[in-house]
Amino acid sequence: MTSDAAAQGNGPGSMARVIVASSAGTAFEWYDFFIFGSLAPVIGKAFFSALDPTPALIAALGLFAAGFAFRPLGALIFGIVGDRMGRKGAFLVTVSLMGGATFLIGLLPTYAQAGALAPTLLILLRILQGIALGGEYGGAAIYVAEHSADDRRGAATGWIQSTASFGLLAAMLIIYVSRTQLGEDAFGAWGWRIPFLVSVVLLGVSLWMRLKLSESPEFQRLVAEGQVTKAPLREAFGQAENLKRVAIAFLGVMLAQGAVWYFTFFYLQVFMEKTLGVPGATKDLLLAVMTAISAPLYVFFGWWSDRFGRKPIVVGGMALALLLYFPGSHWIAQAANPALVAAQRSTPVVIETDPRTCSAQFDPVGTGKFTSACDIAKSALISRGISYSERSSADRQTRVLVGRNILPISGGEGLAGAELKAMKANAGDAIGTELHSAGYPGAADPAKMNFPVLIAVLLLFVVAATALYGPQAAALVEMFPSRVRYTAMSFPYHFGIGWVGGFLPAVSVAIVAATGNIYSGLWYAVVFTGISVAVSLLFLPETRGRRLDEI
Repeated sequence: MTSDAAAQGNGPGSMARVIVASSAGTAFEWYDFFIFGSLAPVIGKAFFSALDPTPALIAALGLFAAGFAFRPLGALIFGIVGDRMGRKGAFLVTVSLMGGATFLIGLLPTYAQAGALAPTLLILLRILQGIALGGEYGGAAIYVAEHSADDRRGAATGWIQSTASFGLLAAMLIIYVSRTQLGEDAFGAWGWRIPFLVSVVLLGVSLWMRLKLSESPEFQRLVAEGQVTKAPLREAFGQAENLKRVAIAFLGVMLAQGAVWYFTFFYLQVFMEKTLGVPGATKDLLLAVMTAISAPLYVFFGWWSDRFGRKPIVVGGMALALLLYFPGSHWIAQAANPALVAAQRSTPVVIETDPRTCSAQFDPVGTGKFTSACDIAKSALISRGISYSERSSADRQTRVLVGRNILPISGGEGLAGAELKAMKANAGDAIGTELHSAGYPGAADPAKMNFPVLIAVLLLFVVAATALYGPQAAALVEMFPSRVRYTAMSFPYHFGIGWVGGFLPAVSVAIVAATGNIYSGLWYAVVFTGISVAVSLLFLPETRGRRLDEI
């Protein structure tokens, strides 16, 4: 059965039903995954309350990344299932696994209620989520692509790409409504559970829709011709031509996808809320605007790639992001918190200390105490989104210089428990007082935000992300033969997304904490995006219009 025939068919195989059912299920899985990333600061307080603020945030982001780390494993597991037993069965299992894990997160005890057991259970559920999502995307994208006409595959699979925005938008709206209706105190105490528990309703709808689907025509052809692979891993990664395609997909597309997309829709959340002090509700509304506008752009760029080719649009998206990272982030800071930018220009902050006593703030397992005066000063500044420079002190003592004002900082060596916590709090309050007197704002003032500029810059990043992501499913599907398409496509996709995109927020924040520069974390995204631009220009093939049964 050709893809053209499938596209013109009726009943369960009709394109309308195929796209709606596949997209709805994938949107639900993205919803499940995104609510965790959007609630990282709240999750940090609920499950890592024993840590200081900066390590707690990094731990929560690290746990967010843990789910991504297991996505390549899910890609391999369900890639084998999809290539040997069919596309439909694979993504029925993934949506059930994702939904069950998400619902259970909403029932977990917090650290205050169960101690170390709470984050342990959370880690296990995040791993299940990662495995499930590792098998989901490839199945849905391939299922739609194998039903679509050759000359309309970009537009058809663009709907699968748009599911990320639908899932994120649903997550943000439910979080925003819960937050505003309950208030920050109640939401932080127990209201954060609501978005997780609501997922059980979405799970039921998704399963009902997907059960009505039939198997893809391309897999039916393989079955009829006796061409179903018996060793998808060996064929996908053991044959030179297929392995070359996997490498190009990973280096030329997926490194940038992990960097650009997760910078735009995740790291910018952390940057605005934790660094620039944008109120959580305002940040959520801005993200909702970005997400709503992104939804049709995925389909538009997918459709555009049907006319002008996959490669120029994909490369154009990543190149635009590469040009935007540094100036765009500065523009966002100026528009979101002009008082902070002005204060840092007029009254820079310096830490004088003994560099040998300073350590990185990266502590995802919670074993670090951070008791030195240097660590206490750095943590207090980074948690307030303050850039600083560092220099050695002649007497090896630590002090924070805010302009001409000098604040001595004592270490907490030898202290533990409540005494250490109180000592750090006092030091933080003293630093906060000095900053306030020097004109540093405690938070961004929504009344002083330049919303037109802020939204315009955010939407430039959205255009870059959607241009890269919109045609991507069609481009990846068209690179690999049907026999091993599920395995060969899913692994580089989820390896790039999981290990580059998933770790981007945590590593970027850790870089900021280590350097004291709120913009230094951008280098993570710059490096990976730059690699993909170079590899794509040299090696990425143009695949528009390929017949899937002839690859």
